[in-house]
Amino acid sequence: MRILVAGATGAVGLNLVPQLIASGHSVVGTTRTAAKAELIRRMGAEPAVVDGLDAPAVRAAVLAAGPEVVVHQMTDLAAVTDLRHFDRAFSTTNQLRTQGTDFLLAAAREAGVKRFIAQSFCGWTYGRSGEAVKTETDALDADPPEELRRTLEAIQYLEAAVAGSTSIEGIVLRYGSFYGPDTGMLSRAMIDQVRRRRVPLIGGGSGRWSFIHVEDAASATVAAIERGTPGEIYNIVDDEPAPVSEWLPALATLVGARQPIRVPAWLGRLFAGEHLVSMMTEVRAGSNAKAKRALGWQPAHPSWREGFAEVASRATAQRAA
Repeated sequence: MRILVAGATGAVGLNLVPQLIASGHSVVGTTRTAAKAELIRRMGAEPAVVDGLDAPAVRAAVLAAGPEVVVHQMTDLAAVTDLRHFDRAFSTTNQLRTQGTDFLLAAAREAGVKRFIAQSFCGWTYGRSGEAVKTETDALDADPPEELRRTLEAIQYLEAAVAGSTSIEGIVLRYGSFYGPDTGMLSRAMIDQVRRRRVPLIGGGSGRWSFIHVEDAASATVAAIERGTPGEIYNIVDDEPAPVSEWLPALATLVGARQPIRVPAWLGRLFAGEHLVSMMTEVRAGSNAKAKRALGWQPAHPSWREGFAEVASRATAQRAA
């Protein structure tokens, strides 16, 4: 198939494009910066330099590519470090989830695209009561902390626009928290924060998180392109949701840091904000049972424990070399 990956040089895109080409697909990858076009060529795809918030440019790129499938992976998360001001940090990504989705969907419809896959998120978004691990039928948070409201609204907008599409086969993938070489939970910025003990364990650390290696996020996306059911939403996470009280100390050990500072919830609210206390103490994880069953997908890294260790070990070996 001919596939356009919007956001081909992001965390998932860099793994998705090679996997699609290895599966025999023809790929056009978009990037906002001309400097990254050569990277897309080296992966074996055709580059297109496009700002996802420029509607005429998006339309021209999609029509020129003539794809059968469009994959929406556009975000702006590389420089996000200040989570105390969460909605402000995610403002451009939220525009890409709303306006960017509208522009891409409109162009895809005009181009006669058959299938549209979009990146969503499975983390703090679920309701914070009931079961510790949620399925796709469970409700998202009806009353999130104020600092998360605009971001959750943007996620809900994207999911409704894509999964609710009738003119295109829309599929939504709720990825867990990413990790990989210098990516997400194992990015240099995150590791530096953990080593400086700037990521405290707030309260009892009972908030549950779901993780996904970026290679597994990409393989699930390939499966959704080839076998996903129109109108469906899938949690793309590993097999082992974990409370913060388990994964944060384990991450500290892996990167050679001292154990995280413990902070009571009331103090966390004063210095970090209600939203970060919620992430540490209340949020729910997601189940991958539906994706494994319906997509015939299995994560190559079924547990963040082994996955984190593998990435950290590889990074240590590369530094030594």
